[in-house]
Amino acid sequence: MVLSFLSNSTSMQRTYIKDLGSKIGSETLICGWVSVRRDQGKMVFFDIRDGSGSVQCIVLPDSQAILVAKEISTESAVSIEGIVNKRPEKNIQAEKANGDLELQIVKIEVLNMAQTLPFELESELNLDTLLDHRPLTLRNERSRNIFRLQATIAEAYRNSLQKQGFVEFQAPAIVGGDAEGGAAAFKVNYYYDQTAYLATSPQFYKEIMVNAFERSFTFAKIFRAEKHATPRHLSELTQMDFEMGFIKDHRDVMKILHDVIVDVVKEVAERHADILKYFSAEIPQAPEEFPTFTLAEAQEIISKEFNRTIEDTSDMSPEDERQICEWAKKKYGSDFVFITDYPVEKRAFYTYQNRSFDLIFRGLEINSGSQRIHDYNEMIEKMKSRGLDPEKFSYYLQAHKYGFPPHGGSSTGLERITMKMLNLENIREATAFPRDMNRIDTRLSE
Repeated sequence: MVLSFLSNSTSMQRTYIKDLGSKIGSETLICGWVSVRRDQGKMVFFDIRDGSGSVQCIVLPDSQAILVAKEISTESAVSIEGIVNKRPEKNIQAEKANGDLELQIVKIEVLNMAQTLPFELESELNLDTLLDHRPLTLRNERSRNIFRLQATIAEAYRNSLQKQGFVEFQAPAIVGGDAEGGAAAFKVNYYYDQTAYLATSPQFYKEIMVNAFERSFTFAKIFRAEKHATPRHLSELTQMDFEMGFIKDHRDVMKILHDVIVDVVKEVAERHADILKYFSAEIPQAPEEFPTFTLAEAQEIISKEFNRTIEDTSDMSPEDERQICEWAKKKYGSDFVFITDYPVEKRAFYTYQNRSFDLIFRGLEINSGSQRIHDYNEMIEKMKSRGLDPEKFSYYLQAHKYGFPPHGGSSTGLERITMKMLNLENIREATAFPRDMNRIDTRLSE
């Protein structure tokens, strides 16, 4: 692949680093950042990266570029002209991309000289340092790997739903009320002295879209104002939501979700074996059927197998989630477990009794779903029983008045599935620019 590259000194077309293998023996132009500079005797070696990959470059002592090369700092943006050569047999690094070639530099143009870095980019950093310097640390190999794999998760999720007949739409981030009927929401000062909210879910809108397309999905930014400071919670997150009509019950939704997850795992395994290896993470085991237990069954298993007394029988605790996954992995060879039949009191008001589920992945809930109430009168009664005023939901209830079919759906957290795919310790590592109660880019408090 080549693109036109404008330079004051050359009209040569740029080649992406991943395509250098087709340029052996040719002079070519690359652009990128200096990941590493090594001075060895009178020679200078560089590791140069662009968005497609990296390559080793060498400046020989008699090159016109040698004086410039000795002054270049790491992370500087450069334009390089050179000859693509095969490496000597003894220097080939077969396990690395471009490990069998190197670029002999003829000319270097410094596009922007980097100042001295506050730390080595590839060094091990604590989480606060990592996030305080996000514009820098997103450049390191670990971060690039995380978000390259995350992009594939999102792409595969989207492709799988489209393959199964779902139509994507864009859900609003500013809403007139709280879709969860009680979850803490951020207030927004809106026009005409009105109060709006940042969406806690795209729920109402994806349900409404069922009547347009039957099967709909959205990737939505959602916002939660609970004052969490745990390794698994964020104040802004990305949810991959789908909704489908004419279902028999929640098990139809679970079947679609299963197929989507299997597609995601397959795509990640095929495209990113190197990234999984980098994180010492195994390819998730996603069998033809995920083990499925009711909440009561799961907690009975946990109590028996781990000799524990379950204190809260109305929901799965983090320890419950971890242990049921540990047991199911050994028993059924699955990293994914469905838990069903949560008490309806613990679910959103639009949920049918005994028709809800969570999907737990490696000890963490990554998805919740259910069959929703579609009957108008039943929905009105359910709202009233929860102390909600149906008049405030009149916009949403139009869907129920006019031929809403039985329907259901689910919501998967992109950051959570990324976190567990790579066995990360904190969800903030799986978030390019995390927002929580202590941070918006910079820390709000020490």
